[in-house]
Amino acid sequence: MSDLRYYIVNKPYGVLSQFTREHPDHRVLGDLYDFPGDVYPVGRLDKDSEGLLVITNDKALTHRLLDPKFEHPRTYWVQVEGIPDREALSQLRKGVSIRIKKQTHRTRPARVELFTSPPALPERDPPVRFRKTVPDSWLSIQLTEGKNRQVRRMCAAVGFPVLRLVRTSIQKISLEKIKLPPGGVKEMKSADIYQLAGIKP
Repeated sequence: MSDLRYYIVNKPYGVLSQFTREHPDHRVLGDLYDFPGDVYPVGRLDKDSEGLLVITNDKALTHRLLDPKFEHPRTYWVQVEGIPDREALSQLRKGVSIRIKKQTHRTRPARVELFTSPPALPERDPPVRFRKTVPDSWLSIQLTEGKNRQVRRMCAAVGFPVLRLVRTSIQKISLEKIKLPPGGVKEMKSADIYQLAGIKP
């Protein structure tokens, strides 16, 4: 157990959730910190998304966090173009049909709330591009599954394209509590991360 390592990362916009640089201009996780050679991210955030990543070489923890049958909640704060009405919010909560690898997937019910004011987040670098003629709003979306670009596909399905997406928590592993700035990395103890993940070692 002593060689198991655990890291919390606040992935910035434009960084790939991987260590391999497929193009000289790519920014990867290894640009943020000198990680050991045998660790990998638990799940992914696409290049344009920000926020919480767990990086570890603990295969048991990875399995427990990724397998949908365990239904570990993950929360995203999402800036969208437009202001979703009750019908759109209801659709997101009940589940919508999205296309994944050329097949239709019905999303699980989700917890979705409309922020009354923008959440306290650092400005994105580069800044989000707005259309001055279209208002924007923020949603909190909590899922218990993690399909490819799921949040973006869900919001698009109800007519509200995503402008910015930040994963803020997985179970009780929370960027709000850990207070990591964008690009920040924090090594965690096994007992602490298992407790926050709600998993018995």
